[in-house]
Amino acid sequence: MSDEKKDFIREIIAADIASGKHSAPITRFPPEPNGYLHIGHAKAIGVNFGIAKEYADIGARCHLRFDDTNPVKEDIEYVESIKKDIAWLGYDWGEHLYFASDYFEYFYDCAVALIEKGLAYVDTQTPDEIRSQRGTVNEVGKPSPHRERSVSENLELFKKMREGGFEDGGAVLRANIDMESFNMNMRDPVLYRVVHAHHHNTGDAWCIYPMYDFAHPLEDAKEHITHSLCSLEFENHRPLYDWVVDNCPVPAKPRQIEFARLNIGYTVMSKRKFIQLVEDGHVNGWDDPRMSTLSGIRRRGYPPEAVRAFVERVGLTKQNSLSDFALLEFEVRSFLNKHALRKMAVLDPLKVVVVNYPEGESEIVTVPNNPENEADGSRELKFTREFYIEREDFLVDAPKKFFRLRPEGAVRLRGAYIIQHVDHVMGDDDEVSEIHVEFIPDTIGQPAPEGVKCRTAIHWVSCEEAVKAEVRQYDRLFTEEIPDNADGGYLECLNPQSLTVIKDAVVEPSLAAMVPGERCQFERMGYFCADSEDHTAEKPVFNRIVTLKDSFVKKK
Repeated sequence: MSDEKKDFIREIIAADIASGKHSAPITRFPPEPNGYLHIGHAKAIGVNFGIAKEYADIGARCHLRFDDTNPVKEDIEYVESIKKDIAWLGYDWGEHLYFASDYFEYFYDCAVALIEKGLAYVDTQTPDEIRSQRGTVNEVGKPSPHRERSVSENLELFKKMREGGFEDGGAVLRANIDMESFNMNMRDPVLYRVVHAHHHNTGDAWCIYPMYDFAHPLEDAKEHITHSLCSLEFENHRPLYDWVVDNCPVPAKPRQIEFARLNIGYTVMSKRKFIQLVEDGHVNGWDDPRMSTLSGIRRRGYPPEAVRAFVERVGLTKQNSLSDFALLEFEVRSFLNKHALRKMAVLDPLKVVVVNYPEGESEIVTVPNNPENEADGSRELKFTREFYIEREDFLVDAPKKFFRLRPEGAVRLRGAYIIQHVDHVMGDDDEVSEIHVEFIPDTIGQPAPEGVKCRTAIHWVSCEEAVKAEVRQYDRLFTEEIPDNADGGYLECLNPQSLTVIKDAVVEPSLAAMVPGERCQFERMGYFCADSEDHTAEKPVFNRIVTLKDSFVKKK
């Protein structure tokens, strides 16, 4: 571990190592397999796996553990997607993959131990009756009429629960703590409930399942976790966490430490809202590139290195705050600017004919793959008499400071000649349908000849080599920084321009040859990736990862 400034969690861990309290930190990432991970989880993943990596030389490790204690909402699909997301972010759990369901017998034994100590009892009231007795933040709770049951009776009833003697909701096991506690989590919380449902890992072996607040500390203790790192929402649960560890027969005593979760503007971080967005058809599935799920941003083309850099930049604090979405995009641009090769794609094609270039002839021009880095080499493109440029790169009535192609003007083609406007043809829709130009010989890589004003270069694609492609331009899913604050709720501020599909773009041949998921920069247009699901060489499909500049605020 370096001597650089540490956040408060790393300071705690460093002190524990220095004092000899622990020989090495053991952390864990404990997702519930009931949905897809989102970018907020990237912070918890980065913290837990990151700390383990920093102390790897002294034997630190991070466990991946699935808290699969609710069979009604869990599925093996989510297990596999979570593993894929963590691996994509660049982290490895090695041999330390665990499931809470592996410990079901252990949980049961701990519950029996609590009953034998008089610290747990079976309550056969209805859920509504139990809820009504819980009290409020200003009013203490009322003890259950079953709170004073004998140890033997509670043991018998708990056994009956396990054997299927109660219907769902017919009985629960509650901790016997303090119904007058100011912390409502300590008012005899439910430890076990009856659920007759098939479990993805244990099948039909169990019909009672532990609550998260009971199972989680026991899992940490069972795995000898030293530092149980979680978000601030669990701060009020810590007394119960410690109570379970202190009163159950556990092999170790982990310490729970809370930190502020990751909140980002223009996104939502709720499984319930993700489900609604998907099921109501506002997006095209969990991996829709507009979604802030990890599978969504992966399909959009976000590099994992940029996500890790963003999480590191946000840092660890004890106060909740809202991170700027533009900061995430900044990290994405910073990474891609260094690593993405440049390619040429024309999204709104306008045909250009070089009237002084011989028909049927062509020549090879060399274009750098990345002007910022000579090590990336170059590629060869065919220059022909006819090619496409962006429609917006030619204006008939151009303003004074328009430096692209205009009547009687000149412009350089990227990696090729300087061309001069000769004429243009108007179509039936009163738009330019074709431009006629002349090329100036000996201007490839050379300055403009005297008397020719040429102040910029534009991209182009040869008509002969052009490959038709679909381009999906993605933007932020919501128009408000805090969608939940919008009048009428978060669905009312869905961005109608979050997806624009261009069907008739044309791209250079090397783009069609890209493998799904590969990233590049469309020169002057933004950063794009070949879609991981739909892209083929015959039918290329590209997703816009991010624009070259943050245009969202300016556009608003």
